[in-house]
Amino acid sequence: MFAARSLFHGTILISLLSCSSPVVENDTDQDGARPTYTMDHHSHSRPNEAVITHLDLDVEVDMDEEEVRGTATYDIQAEDTRSIVLDTDGLFIDEVTDANGAPLEFELGDSTFLGRALKVMLPTPTKRVRIAYHTGKGAKALQWLAPQQTADKQHPFLFTQGQAILTRSWIPVQDSPGIRFTYNAKVKVPAGLMAVMSATNPQQHAVDGVYRFKQEQPIPAYLIALAVGDLAFKSVDERTGVYAERSVVEKAAWEFADMGTMLKTAEGLYGPYRWSRYDVIVLPPSFPFGGMENPCLTFATPTILAGDRSLTALVAHELAHSWSGNLVTNATWNDFWLNEGFTVYFESRISEAIHGPDYAGMLQQLGRQDLLNTLVDIARSKHPEDSKLRLDLEGRNPDDGMTEVAYEKGAAFLRLLEAEVGRPKFDAFIRDYFDRFAFQSMTTDKFLGHLQEHLLTPNHVVIDVAQWVDGVGLPSNAPTPISDRFDKVDHEIQRWVEGVPARELATSGWSTFEWMHFLRHLPQPLTEARMDELDAAFAFTRSGNAEVLAAWFEQCIRNDHDAAYARLDDFLNTVGRRKFLVPLYTAMLDTEKGRIMARTIYGTARPNYHSVAVHTIDELLAWKDTHPPVNF
Repeated sequence: MFAARSLFHGTILISLLSCSSPVVENDTDQDGARPTYTMDHHSHSRPNEAVITHLDLDVEVDMDEEEVRGTATYDIQAEDTRSIVLDTDGLFIDEVTDANGAPLEFELGDSTFLGRALKVMLPTPTKRVRIAYHTGKGAKALQWLAPQQTADKQHPFLFTQGQAILTRSWIPVQDSPGIRFTYNAKVKVPAGLMAVMSATNPQQHAVDGVYRFKQEQPIPAYLIALAVGDLAFKSVDERTGVYAERSVVEKAAWEFADMGTMLKTAEGLYGPYRWSRYDVIVLPPSFPFGGMENPCLTFATPTILAGDRSLTALVAHELAHSWSGNLVTNATWNDFWLNEGFTVYFESRISEAIHGPDYAGMLQQLGRQDLLNTLVDIARSKHPEDSKLRLDLEGRNPDDGMTEVAYEKGAAFLRLLEAEVGRPKFDAFIRDYFDRFAFQSMTTDKFLGHLQEHLLTPNHVVIDVAQWVDGVGLPSNAPTPISDRFDKVDHEIQRWVEGVPARELATSGWSTFEWMHFLRHLPQPLTEARMDELDAAFAFTRSGNAEVLAAWFEQCIRNDHDAAYARLDDFLNTVGRRKFLVPLYTAMLDTEKGRIMARTIYGTARPNYHSVAVHTIDELLAWKDTHPPVNF
């Protein structure tokens, strides 16, 4: 998607490797031998031959030139081989040496959507490799923000997003979720700015702009993360806190006041938190996801700062990833449901413990609505098989598999298992699963074998597991989410349909989830007068709650409610969260006026989006970089 510079030092290898590599299948053998690996089609690395075990990163961040440059030095384990293969994407490889500074020969493979393989020749014995490099202008993991794109509008900002295969665009690395390693980092940034990473973090600015980090737990490459900006820190309790720009940090700390309670609740469910601190950084609004579970430091969108703590279920979700995803990790992106299905289930359990079953039930019902909509879209797509839990993404961008299927169908499968054996037995099974496979990677086959041996067979449970894992759609025995609070919302919608004025509806005390359900289930079509009535009664267009605002905008697009379009334009030009972008741009494509509006807005908004969002919306709109803006 991005045009990378073509100048590389070193020998160019025309056809280096097939686009597949092994990832960890089992932990170390009983005799202490190193792990064995299965194939990861989204990495060039060959860890059965040579694998990285530790990274020492020493880089400088140039905010003016928008460049990261420095060295990545790896400890490696190698079998009887004379090379190690890493992933790169758009990187300039300046020099490769061994631990003593002796040059090592290296080769770069062809460019594909996976980037370029970097093959380093290893004179025997070689246990440490140092790679000097710098990033190109189009590094997909990096988003460089000008001061005006930040909250405080005083200093530039940088953040990284590595999932799924983007870390290779800012660090040469074996970029597969099945390969885990520890890391230390030294990062130099301009004076006055702070750097934070997915590791131990500073809480004060360094006078010289040099920051040092340590991640003592082995993690996959996609969880290496960096953010640089004029950040401040505020503690929530002894183990949790918030980083954000100075004008945001107090608001964020208030919003996330329950983080410590969430952490203790999670530990009570499934065992000790193994990552020292749990902090959250609130990024500028162009961040493409709600949150990213980078160890020790969740990266979060400011769109969850609703001012009433109503959207902090996202924090529960990212916290849950400290067990499901970060502790036990999908071995390949075909196994993505093992990360996200477990996390949605775990998030719901945290929310239920803190807020009660009705709250968790509403979350589950909204998730089911999203899943059913996604299944309809997938069934109409060129890849209807993507509604399976076990995916086959070979030859495709792994980002294509990051849909509600992994999240909500995966969680529904786990809820079915809970219902079959009872919560106490299921909780014991999950707790043992996290303990037994801590800091390891998991394939779907390995999980299913473990499930059969340790849960289904001992409890004499028979389930058509294949229908869930390898069947399309949602099986008929999926548990139905329960909460009568949406029934009450449906009643108020019906009253409005029957003529009760919007101002007289019984909406007092409604949560964000109830307002989302209300907006999603309004009758269609609606007249301009009816849309005006709703907005006058509930001030949707002026809402500061991004979830409510996005749901309202969908209604405005469907009913061509011009009065909200200026705010819609502003929203799409400032918020880069893909969850909101996709349905709004998609809704606009239903009419000719909407298509013109979508392309016009995107023409100005596109530079504000991260490459992850750009990839998705470019494809949705069939966008070309040279596409001219259209006035309407």
